[in-house]
Parts: sequence; C-alpha cells; structure tokens
Amino acid sequence: MIPWLRDHLFPWLKASFGFLPFFTGPIYGVSMLAGGIIVAIMILPIVTSVSREILRSVPNLQREAAYALGATQWEAIRIAVLGYARRGLFGAAVLGLGRALGETMAVTMVIGNRPQISASLFAPGYTLASVIANEFAEATSDVYLNALFELGLVLLAITILVNIVAQLMLRSLGGAGIRA
Repeated sequence: MIPWLRDHLFPWLKASFGFLPFFTGPIYGVSMLAGGIIVAIMILPIVTSVSREILRSVPNLQREAAYALGATQWEAIRIAVLGYARRGLFGAAVLGLGRALGETMAVTMVIGNRPQISASLFAPGYTLASVIANEFAEATSDVYLNALFELGLVLLAITILVNIVAQLMLRSLGGAGIRA
C-alpha cells in the first residue's frame, strides 16, 4: 500500500492541495497520512458490519408505516430507518474510533516512527502506542520506564475522555424513534 500511496496518491494530493501546509514537504511514503489511511481501511469492516446489523434490526413495521403515510423510498429510509437506528449507527462509529485509538502495530509499521512534530501529513510521525511498543524493550532506567508508563496513562486518559464524550453525545441523541 505504501508504494502505491507514495507513487500515485501523495503526488496528486501535493499537486492539488500543495498550497495547504498539510500537503507540503518531501514525500517519504511512510507518513502520518499513510498511517491514517491504513487505520481507516482497518476499521471500515467493523463499522460496516455493526451498522449493517443495526439497520437490519429496524422493524419492517417502521418502513411500512412510512410508506403507508405516503413517504418515498428515500423519505422512508431517512425518517423511519435512520431515525430509528441513529443511536446504534453512532455507536458503531464510536466502536470503530475505539479500535483506531487502540491500534498499535499497523500504525507503527507505516507511520515512520520519527519523534518530531510536523505540520505536513507526508512527514513521518509517532503515536503514543507506537512509542510504547517500540521503546519498551529499550527502557533500561527507571526514569525511562516511568516515562513510558506515563505515556500509557495519557493514552488511557484520552480513551476515557473519548468514551465520556461519546456517552454524552449518545444521551443528546435521545431515544430511538421517528422524528420529523
């Protein structure tokens, strides 16, 4: 995937959007953008399968009621099906986000592992999980080990924060049902 991204997609992005700071600089192949694309591809089956099951669990009575009221096919989908399943679809997206946050090895292999912050998405980078995975075996001193444990605590705090925000957003969506 990296050679294709480096040879085809990244030069096109640089030519089209090079005026933005996110798409400037040399193209290495291993980069933050490559890591993001790989993780997006990895979580897609999870989100798709959960969403499909949620949409299949919507009672046919919901669809039939919308059709009986004179709704078109798109209106029935939008109002009856998506209105009924919106909390579950949001939950599927959060489940995919949780999977992406916890992904370590695939990102470690394609992100480049450079401990330097860059504005360009073409530049190599580092994730918290990658730092812990790459440097834990090399940690010889207590300070080094403690720093890695602290990074683990930061990653845990980010995960808890994302879960709290997701719970708050789910509550704001309210109960399932049809809303015009």
